[in-house]
Amino acid sequence: MNKYNRYFFLGIGGIGMSALARYFKTKGFEVAGYDRSETKLTQDLVTEGIQVIYNQEVNHIPAEYMNPKSTLIIVTPAIPEEHNQLQYFKENNFIIQKRAQVLGDITRQSKGICVAGTHGKTTTSTIAAHLLYQSQVTCSAFLGGISNNYNTNLLLSKDSNYVVIEADEYDRSFHQLSPYMAVITSADADHLDIYETADAFRESFEHFTSLIRPGGALIMRKGIDIKPRLQKGVKVYTYSMNDGGDFSAENIKVGKGEIKFDFVTPTDRINDVRLGVPVMINVENSVAAMALAWLNGVTAEELRVGISSFSGIYRRFNIVYKSDSVVYMDDYAHHPSELNASISSIRALYPDRKITGIFQPHLYTRTRDFAADFASALSKLDELILLDIYPARELPIEGVSSDIILCNVTLEHKTLCSKENLLTLLKEKDLDVLVTFGAGDIDKFVPLIKKQLKSGN
Repeated sequence: MNKYNRYFFLGIGGIGMSALARYFKTKGFEVAGYDRSETKLTQDLVTEGIQVIYNQEVNHIPAEYMNPKSTLIIVTPAIPEEHNQLQYFKENNFIIQKRAQVLGDITRQSKGICVAGTHGKTTTSTIAAHLLYQSQVTCSAFLGGISNNYNTNLLLSKDSNYVVIEADEYDRSFHQLSPYMAVITSADADHLDIYETADAFRESFEHFTSLIRPGGALIMRKGIDIKPRLQKGVKVYTYSMNDGGDFSAENIKVGKGEIKFDFVTPTDRINDVRLGVPVMINVENSVAAMALAWLNGVTAEELRVGISSFSGIYRRFNIVYKSDSVVYMDDYAHHPSELNASISSIRALYPDRKITGIFQPHLYTRTRDFAADFASALSKLDELILLDIYPARELPIEGVSSDIILCNVTLEHKTLCSKENLLTLLKEKDLDVLVTFGAGDIDKFVPLIKKQLKSGN
């Protein structure tokens, strides 16, 4: 990578891609990229001096990035093969690397702390990064979400060789990494458009464990059905919320808008740790993050301060608006297990209130493969508003629509709604606790819904 002075990103507006773009920009390189549409994140990149284009025609590529000797192309798997600019770069002998390859190079030059899992990895890696960054250890980090503490998905430290990375299982991207330490939060089957079977999905995590460097460590949630394949000298630890293991939470106390617990390590105990984001789902994520930090020298007091000061991640269990009459929350949950955990956490917070959920399914293949599981999770709401599928990188699949989820939802109050009619429909609802779920473009409605609730319309 050192021979290039310019980097061009195809899919620069993605959360992982934008972090890499920011990384190279801060290192003094020239950075530009393409994305399909303008978002707040791409607007922020432009403000930071990164050029972003929204047209895939070749003549829109800035002239200075047309030299294959000086420009490295970094591409996300979401970019289709037929993309015009990608085809141009291939035909003109540019070196093209996937985001995961670049992250792999970074982990080989540092002590990579890599967090993998079907769900929980973004929150766990962001908490771990915060714990290390605010301690005397410090770290750099490439995050899969925008940290509310730092308002960015990239942290840089000049004084530390540690780098925290969210290890993405999609397209087997995490097989490019070389972790010093790794966490596996979960391995529930997903991305079956890539893996085809649950066994193949699980095997990919087992291969990931074989990449941990000698002298490092693997931290696994207790009960995960994975058989690690470890190099000599790699230690294995387990963790849980309240089910024992090498690291765990005990004496969990919920009340008065707070959650406290005792953090138990193989040799120490830190009593009455207070969660900065008090939802039950974050207890287990915090235990995993604290385990990573503890193993790398973060002190007990630094752990206590770090957990209490962690303020969350954009679109991860965010309370968007709260008044005497309504609470509005937003969450990225887009897998049945995530929905189950999120809805259960909301129910624990508001046990006596009516919970209305708006869910936008993400991907035709995921909807097809998990329709029954989605229906089961969404049936735990009091009322459901179901939007059309967000296709992302996929073409429609015959017979696959949001209807195959809706027909199996057992709620009396359930509605299929287009995005265009969503705000009008919400005006007709008697809302108590409202939650938006999904990984598509539902986030564009968050400020609109908030504005409508604030105005009382």
